[in-house]
Amino acid sequence: MSDRTKLRRLPDRGSQEMEAVNAILDAYFLAHVGFVVEGQPFVIPTLYGRKNGKLYLHGSAASRMMRHLETGVPACVTVTLVDGIVLARSAFHHSMNYRSAVVFGIAKKIEGEAEKNEALKIVSDNVIRGRWDEARHPHPQELKATTVLEFTIEEGSAKVRPGGPHDDEEEYAVPSWAGVLPLAVKAVEPIGDERLIPGTPVPEYVKKFKS
Repeated sequence: MSDRTKLRRLPDRGSQEMEAVNAILDAYFLAHVGFVVEGQPFVIPTLYGRKNGKLYLHGSAASRMMRHLETGVPACVTVTLVDGIVLARSAFHHSMNYRSAVVFGIAKKIEGEAEKNEALKIVSDNVIRGRWDEARHPHPQELKATTVLEFTIEEGSAKVRPGGPHDDEEEYAVPSWAGVLPLAVKAVEPIGDERLIPGTPVPEYVKKFKS
């Protein structure tokens, strides 16, 4: 691990073990990709999938992010899950419970049709497993309009903040409520498209979806 993954702030909450990093990457499907173009930083949200030491990203072939990353420039990918709002007795000690992963690496463009479809399946399965097998797969013109990148994870770190508030000892006598308001991404009742063929059932993978 290099200096770029060294945890400087509250290092006891962090880990540079890839097992911890991968657990966070596998728990979600939305990442933010950071890169620099001519000295200007950009951070773009995008869906992703992971397999082994690779992340798979996709977007329009006209996308600035895709066109820049495919040149092999260094990039940073972050994933954050917010698990709760931590309410302390003092405003200073308010916090968030979270899990975050930061990974560094370089992407390369996937060229072959079969390879692009396999990478897109990895992304699709990470968002909602089972959908790729039911949906129509991209035809050649759609694949041509889509850039798919294989991002090799060179190194990364994870950081987790669990538990309740950490007030100063004298503040425990303050008569204000303190604790954690848990938060979660939760699926609700599916809403069918208005042009569904009558009688089309909601797939089981949709009914049972958990983020």
